[in-house]
Amino acid sequence: MNPKLKRYLTAYAFLLPNGVGFMLFMLLPILVSFGLAFTDCQMLKPNIRFIGFGNFINLLGFYHDSAGWHANDPDFWYYLYNTIFLMIGIPISMAASLGMAILLNQKLKGIVLFRTLFYLPHICSGIAIFMVWRMMYHADVGIINTILGWLDIQGPDWLNSITWAKPALIIMGVWGAAGGNNMIIYLAALKGVPESLFEAADIDGASAWQKFRYVTWPQLAPATFFIFTMSIIGGFQGGFNMAYIMTQGGPSGSTTTIGYYIFNMAYDGELLLGYGSAIAWVLFVLVMGATILNWKCGKSGENDYA
Repeated sequence: MNPKLKRYLTAYAFLLPNGVGFMLFMLLPILVSFGLAFTDCQMLKPNIRFIGFGNFINLLGFYHDSAGWHANDPDFWYYLYNTIFLMIGIPISMAASLGMAILLNQKLKGIVLFRTLFYLPHICSGIAIFMVWRMMYHADVGIINTILGWLDIQGPDWLNSITWAKPALIIMGVWGAAGGNNMIIYLAALKGVPESLFEAADIDGASAWQKFRYVTWPQLAPATFFIFTMSIIGGFQGGFNMAYIMTQGGPSGSTTTIGYYIFNMAYDGELLLGYGSAIAWVLFVLVMGATILNWKCGKSGENDYA
């Protein structure tokens, strides 16, 4: 056998198990969901009928009557608003991650222990963390309202209040993300900033803020761009686990995200696989659009900086 062909066959043999797994558990479900998005498929309905863009029209369309314009599916737009609102925590968590990374970049005794402790919540079970936070947010016996009571402040019923449910999830999300992978990425980026730049800034008499603003921050631009892009993607796709464990999407749908809406439509209550698949593909387009927009803005910023 030709040695070159033998090398190719050996390489493909090693790639084959992963390739088969990808096609069976990733590519095939994606193609099936795309096909189902154009049908009226229901979990318990034996017959499937092709309806073209009917699901998408019902999902994204509007109708007009004597009272004005109305969405065909107002729940979708409300849950999209919830999803975007919950992403308010992204810049806050990024700032917290950067602050922690700067602290953990100091040359202090025992700094490795602090790095481990800061990262530890990120590797804990998400379900366990959500349950702990649900107990902390309890209106009567939760530690948060207990502390507020010591300060003579009447704490709200966090998870059962339309006003406070989303801010409560944002606070929890910031806490969970601040010391996670974003902190590690920023810490690695800080390690890559040349010391010579800080030495030159010291010679020029730059203050600590000026060194951060004009030396550190520009050097962190690629890491910031990556973190922000991945956070936006995660923000659109996320929210299911914490809503399912902590609020069941309530109260009155105020913490239901697009991801949780897909679950409700396709599996939990309605069993509308076709409609749930259509929502999933609309979510895919939103994520792709946000990623492309962020990429364009990031490239524009790099050109301006250059």
